Amino acid sequence: MLSKEPIPTQHLTAMSLEIQFKRTPFTVTAQLAGSLDTATAPELLRQLTPILDSQVTDLAFDLAKLTFISSAGLRVFAIARKRLKERSGQTSFVNMQPQIMEVFEIVKALPGVSVFASIEEMDTYLAAQQRKHTAGGSQEFSGPTFQIDP
Repeated sequence: MLSKEPIPTQHLTAMSLEIQFKRTPFTVTAQLAGSLDTATAPELLRQLTPILDSQVTDLAFDLAKLTFISSAGLRVFAIARKRLKERSGQTSFVNMQPQIMEVFEIVKALPGVSVFASIEEMDTYLAAQQRKHTAGGSQEFSGPTFQIDP
């Protein structure tokens, strides 16, 4: 027999993203902390635009404190990578948490392959994969540099 009680709804709380830049004449390191998702990616892109419009040739993203990334965040990284590559620059990623590393591994393993029916489906899948790593508590990961550029 089906229960007539209402099904509880989940309320999603917007996560925040802290962005700090460290600069040298031709290199910028963007330190990200929090969640890089649909709500926060536009702000990161807004703050990156002057850097991408400058003569910076090396951009590093320090992801030691990034806890979540969605396809919107990946798009910002792809835009940065493309813009720097146009002027023979490079984009690097360092200090990834395990759940973020898994997202990068998924993306790296499936270049040019359309697997998901929609952005929402891909974001749901990526979120589920990342939750596997964070369910048991926060783990620190300070691994080697991970670079997407060939």
